[in-house]
Amino acid sequence: MNPGDVGRLLADDPWWLSLIKVLAVFIFLVVLVIGLVWGERRVVGFMQQRPGPNRAGPWGILQSLADALKMAFKEDIRPVMADKWVYFLAPVLSAVPAFLAFSVIPFGPEVEIFGEKTALQIADVPVGILVVLACASVGVYGIVLSGWASGSPYPLLGSLRSAAQVISYEIAMGLSIVSVILFAGSLSTADIVAAQSHGVWFVVTLLPSFVIYVISMVGETNRAPFDLPEAESELVGGFHTEYSTSLKFAMFFLAEYINMATVSALATTLFLGGWQAPFGLHLIGDGFLNTGWWPVLWFLGKMLAFLFFFVWLRATLPRLRYDQFMQLGWKVLVPSALVWFVAVTVVKYINTTPDISTTQYLIFGGAGLAVLILLVFLIPERELPEERIQVAGSGYPIPPLDLAVPKPPKRRTPVAAAQQSSTPAAIGTEGGKEAGDGTV
Repeated sequence: MNPGDVGRLLADDPWWLSLIKVLAVFIFLVVLVIGLVWGERRVVGFMQQRPGPNRAGPWGILQSLADALKMAFKEDIRPVMADKWVYFLAPVLSAVPAFLAFSVIPFGPEVEIFGEKTALQIADVPVGILVVLACASVGVYGIVLSGWASGSPYPLLGSLRSAAQVISYEIAMGLSIVSVILFAGSLSTADIVAAQSHGVWFVVTLLPSFVIYVISMVGETNRAPFDLPEAESELVGGFHTEYSTSLKFAMFFLAEYINMATVSALATTLFLGGWQAPFGLHLIGDGFLNTGWWPVLWFLGKMLAFLFFFVWLRATLPRLRYDQFMQLGWKVLVPSALVWFVAVTVVKYINTTPDISTTQYLIFGGAGLAVLILLVFLIPERELPEERIQVAGSGYPIPPLDLAVPKPPKRRTPVAAAQQSSTPAAIGTEGGKEAGDGTV
């Protein structure tokens, strides 16, 4: 399918077919969240050598459904100091954008549904990537407003952390996506999938962009080890501390897991060929496995692999400190993504300009290397004042290296204690005390 054909095909969809697609995506996401919560508990339990949910239904598969029903019917408690309407709208602002982001994700190629030819996608807009990024940016407003409206300091600190976290990691994520857009030549998600159909996937040609995006998507979704906005060890529960275990509390977790599915689906679309069959399978039967409903299976398989990666990280890595987390975003990911984007731009320009000679190639390469060396030498070294306490790289004070720990005193055995108490000096002292006290 040529670029632009998907948009023209979706424009001819009748209203009832568009409604069917919307309902199908909504039901799919809700069922996926229920299954993902159960799967995460089982996988983390297996990795930590414990059973996980195993009571409600076979293998505990009904545990997530039971929890959802419990939270839907529990009493909703609102703090006295909370802002009523903002407190109520915050979970909605978190959940609704998470659903909207899936409207531009292509699940498959052209198919036929009830006699109508259509693409397995709700909408294909020329700026589909920006729609996903905008929905992710709007979703953080729910977290920020929930912390502010609760009227408590711990949720407010969690919401401020989330705002800083999204700003930090969306920059690196955007720079990694720009490299993909430059290679594909379009902002449309359908066109990006089509650009990977005639060659290797972008995960091979743009591997640094893929690594930066994967790290950024974990920070974007507030998942471990980057779950600083809801760090229970220092913020009780983070931005949703004052939300009782009710339907509002469930909507926050619904938004979190749907955002995980969204960034996983976007990673599949950008770097893993979208709905296209894996290497080797696309050659079977002249591309038979890339037609019809088969691509839905490949798309779901790739997306579930990313979701398993989320669970794996949670069961493996400890939570980072906040200063380590921000340092990783601003001092590692953002500069790396910026340098890689400049390199991709130069390579793209060289490939599209056949008149460049070998001498010009060397000039470009030498100039870039000279600039990097110059930047390294121009970075000033930070000198600490003499009166300042020596600190570690993270900014926390450390004890002096020549600190001597005193030896502990010798432990007294019961026999030595009895001998000491039976000496004449000890008896005279005790008798003197008794005489001084007037006792007999």
